[in-house]
Amino acid sequence: IVATVSISDMDAFKEYSKTIVGVSEKYGGESVVKGMVTEMLEGSAPEDQRVVVSKFPDAESAKAYVNDPVYLEGKAKREGAAIVDMRLIVV
Repeated sequence: IVATVSISDMDAFKEYSKTIVGVSEKYGGESVVKGMVTEMLEGSAPEDQRVVVSKFPDAESAKAYVNDPVYLEGKAKREGAAIVDMRLIVV
């Protein structure tokens, strides 16, 4: 999963983050990259955009993660606090 994240309400986003702790790992997820975009080399993005890359054993595990009830609870807390674009890439 590759996600781009632009946070507008850090307090609410922190609540989301606290809620989903451990959910990714439940499905074999591993954090590969979490960080701010340092410099745009091509195209454009919001100045404060973050990128999150997570690795899962397979597409089914990644989809199970984003459909997990605890993840969905966290996602609801994130509503209005961030713009998140999430992509599934299968290699």
